[in-house]
Amino acid sequence: MKEKFLHAIDNKLKISITFNAKKKGQITRECIPFDFGASQKIDAINKIEKYHIWDLNSPDGPHNLALNPDEVIEIEVLNENFDPADYVTWQPKWIYKRDWGNKS
Repeated sequence: MKEKFLHAIDNKLKISITFNAKKKGQITRECIPFDFGASQKIDAINKIEKYHIWDLNSPDGPHNLALNPDEVIEIEVLNENFDPADYVTWQPKWIYKRDWGNKS
């Protein structure tokens, strides 16, 4: 699954991700794949790599999610490109290196 996710980042492709939410059970969302790796201090210390995504179709509105690999059931790479400039509004410091132009 990690390879599919990284392929989606590299090629700026949206994904459909199915995961187990602690309170809501199994959920499938259309998302922008943002990053993969241990980003927060506690994650970095414990070497916990996570899937970092932008959930596009949550009933609560679009928002960031960081999912542990053991929460992810399936990742499907969609045949739909996205423009990082539409979603990245900060100066990123990505964990996973990519060529997203000035959003890299």
